[in-house]
Amino acid sequence: MNKQDQLAIATIRSLCIDATNKANSGHPGMPLGSAPAIYTLFTKHLVVNPKESKWFNRDRFVMSAGHASALIYSMLHLSGYKVTLDDLKSFRQIDSVTPGHPEFGLTDGIDATSGPLGQGLAQAVGMAMAERMVNKLYTFGDDVCNHYTYVLCGDGCLHEGVSQEAISLAGHQKLNKLIVLYDANQVTLDGALDLSFSEDVMGRFAACGWNVLEVKDGNDIDAIDAAISKAKASKDKPTMIKINTIIGFGSAKQGTSKVHGNPLGMEDGKKAKLSYGFDHEDFFVPNEIYDLFNATLGARGQKAYGNYQKTLVSLKENKKTRDEVERFISLTGLDIDKYLPGVYPDFIEGSTKSTRVASGEALNFLMLSMPNLFGGSADVAASVMTKLNNGENFDANNRGGHNINWGIREFGMACAQNGMLLHGGVRSYIGAFFVFTDYMKPAVRLAALSHLPAIYLLSHDSIAVGEDGPTHQPIEQLAMLRSIPNMDVIRPADEKETYGAWFVALQSKTRPTALILSRQNLPLLKGSDGEKVKLGAYVVSPETNEAKFVLIATGSEVSLAIAAQKLLLEKGIDVRVVSMPCWSYFEKQDVQYKNSVISLPKEKCVSIEMLSTFGWERYAAHNIGLDHFGASAPTKDVLKKFDFTPERIANEIEKLA
Repeated sequence: MNKQDQLAIATIRSLCIDATNKANSGHPGMPLGSAPAIYTLFTKHLVVNPKESKWFNRDRFVMSAGHASALIYSMLHLSGYKVTLDDLKSFRQIDSVTPGHPEFGLTDGIDATSGPLGQGLAQAVGMAMAERMVNKLYTFGDDVCNHYTYVLCGDGCLHEGVSQEAISLAGHQKLNKLIVLYDANQVTLDGALDLSFSEDVMGRFAACGWNVLEVKDGNDIDAIDAAISKAKASKDKPTMIKINTIIGFGSAKQGTSKVHGNPLGMEDGKKAKLSYGFDHEDFFVPNEIYDLFNATLGARGQKAYGNYQKTLVSLKENKKTRDEVERFISLTGLDIDKYLPGVYPDFIEGSTKSTRVASGEALNFLMLSMPNLFGGSADVAASVMTKLNNGENFDANNRGGHNINWGIREFGMACAQNGMLLHGGVRSYIGAFFVFTDYMKPAVRLAALSHLPAIYLLSHDSIAVGEDGPTHQPIEQLAMLRSIPNMDVIRPADEKETYGAWFVALQSKTRPTALILSRQNLPLLKGSDGEKVKLGAYVVSPETNEAKFVLIATGSEVSLAIAAQKLLLEKGIDVRVVSMPCWSYFEKQDVQYKNSVISLPKEKCVSIEMLSTFGWERYAAHNIGLDHFGASAPTKDVLKKFDFTPERIANEIEKLA
């Protein structure tokens, strides 16, 4: 290591010490240990252009150990991104662009929201998959999408179960352009690593089909450089580089958990800086270090970016590729509307069809015009209807396939979908049984936080699942999804509404969408309208003369409410039936429209949904639902046991009259 390298690494470490000290908050331990590795990656390998930070063909870097954010912010500042010294001084402060954990879209140069340990690693798997997908979508793919995905993870990431789902999937898919730098500092927040962890990590990765390399000394940048170079040369396997580091390097508390999540303080911080040979005021950066980053990472990235722009110009000028390059530019910019078919298919009056089947048909209908649609399910494609009939499987032997076999990895699947969307250039969907959103929820939340247009196809949506019983019958899951900010949850009532749900989901650019789908067949409703799904709620079956009550239902219960409406009319009670496929869409409508749909006071409104009634009080004073678990039996017997019948609904309304 020459003197300039030493000075650069000392500068990085000092910035991390200063940022956490000034905030009196943060995690300096891992940044001090990992600084040489990330310095080596950035100055010698990473291909990015800080002046054009959204450049599509850049390498991606994911700080999976998001608590070490002081390190990535320091690197972004030195590299020339829009992260200033004042931003570093505002670390973890209100309204700063340097929050406690990295947030995509908030901070220039951050490729993924991370922090919940393990999710960054799993997102990176999705990024590496998307890189190969986009590469194969175009005849000139090698020129416009051909880059690496790097990850920095720690022991904590590898403790989390989702990391195993991600590692297993990446090895199976042979994602050779995925490179993980594993900071092995042998310490967790509660103490030494061996208190809770004794597995052979290298053996674990090797068993999953990874190349495994080791750097004995985390300060040896030549060894780190050689390991990354070797990893980049891999043709058929992802690579994990175990880098043995000392947490809190230079601190009096180095090597202990005391430096994991607590600032060093002024005295110890000064001691650490002096051990690096760095005796300067806080937040000092020598000009030669800015020059160093500009001459390495900056020059390398600007050259690659310039070549990329020249390639696009050349492709545009070539008659054979002109239209294709316009499609590439459009789709990488999320301009999907022009590829959506402008018409719905013909619907057969009097037909019955489950919304999961309708969703599968809609998906295949849409696939005909959407070249960049990829997806699959957690081993339930035949049940959730996620398979593209004319699509091949995406795998290590066929990067041009559109069907993804995720295996039974719900959490890893949802994280990887986030990574695919963070990478860009593809639109995606994933499927599972609705009850198993419990496994996926942390990744769904991160999609909403990251403003990603993820699509979730969630079938078997109520106690009508039947024989599989209460372990597989969702009750509280719908309320859970509806509670997530920046998320749309649609429960369509029939085939028309299912197509409408797909159209609006694909038009979203900043919000994830969940489609809640039935296993059982549902009738095509006379008054249903796919176009009105985007309104959130509409009158599907109006009153005959003057409504005494408004029945508000979703999904399979809309037809149930309409059947009850007929029984009530025979008893002289006139009611209106409203289909409300999506609460969040309805809340966006103006007051006039909302009042025109729900035309009576809350005391005259009744919600009907075969799930938890939690939350329905915002629309209706009376709620017919299930606030207990289901039972195992054929569907008709389960519905009979819990009395979800038109007669019961009518009787309940009659009692209120």
